[in-house]
Amino acid sequence: MGTTNPPAAQAEEKPSVDLPILFDTRERIARPDLSGIVRLRFLTTVDFPPFNFIDQTSKLAGFHVDLVREICRELALMEKCQIQAVTFPELEKALVDGNGEAVAAGVAVTAELRERFAFSRPFMRLPARFAVTRKAPPPGETAAALDGKRVGVVTGSAHEAMLMTFFPRLRGENFADRATMLAALRDGKVDAVFSDGMQLAFWTNGTESAGCCRLFDGPYLSEPFLGEGLTIMLRKEDAALAAAIDHALLALSRNGRLQEIYLRYFPVNLYGG
Repeated sequence: MGTTNPPAAQAEEKPSVDLPILFDTRERIARPDLSGIVRLRFLTTVDFPPFNFIDQTSKLAGFHVDLVREICRELALMEKCQIQAVTFPELEKALVDGNGEAVAAGVAVTAELRERFAFSRPFMRLPARFAVTRKAPPPGETAAALDGKRVGVVTGSAHEAMLMTFFPRLRGENFADRATMLAALRDGKVDAVFSDGMQLAFWTNGTESAGCCRLFDGPYLSEPFLGEGLTIMLRKEDAALAAAIDHALLALSRNGRLQEIYLRYFPVNLYGG
């Protein structure tokens, strides 16, 4: 599950962001008895910035790492909590072999995986977004303003299928890969692109775009096209631990700490602006 590297830290953070509501404020998720847990080891990787990566001090860092710490703190398991990195292909086997109790690494939830593993509730959904050029902005601030415009999309991607379904009136222009598509937007060969919101956010605010473009309209969230979102993966038999993690995620969503972690690693609001 790849993405672009995050840009340098911004001088000022946005003070707040409206994350999609993943937990009903009236919902109650009881915390199971965790007294029998000897240790709680989270597995992650080092190659999925800004979620997990090696920082300038050679330490494991990222959104997932900070989230794991907050989950452990919320469950009063800090002394038993560990996080360690393996390669992405090793995650599943390491969990099955008992070398960890949970995976926090952006594993896409599939029906096949659900048959063999348990998953927490999603704590983040990654939206689709448009990006447009600043030199020739659309005559409006909604997707309707793109009617008749050339909208780049990667051939065979979920975003291509989503664009055709959600916006049948838009004129999709296909590209073999994301880099070629973004270069076409930067060079004015297309008027807009439709792609992963997180990648577009980092690109529009990074050096490669040279300030050419900005996010536009959205966000667009769709479980059938984009999946359930980011979750914690556990063994099937650890249902009580999965429920405990859901309890912690609900608490973090309510008390604002989930939002604080988001603001640490995302310089641009994926869900607006």
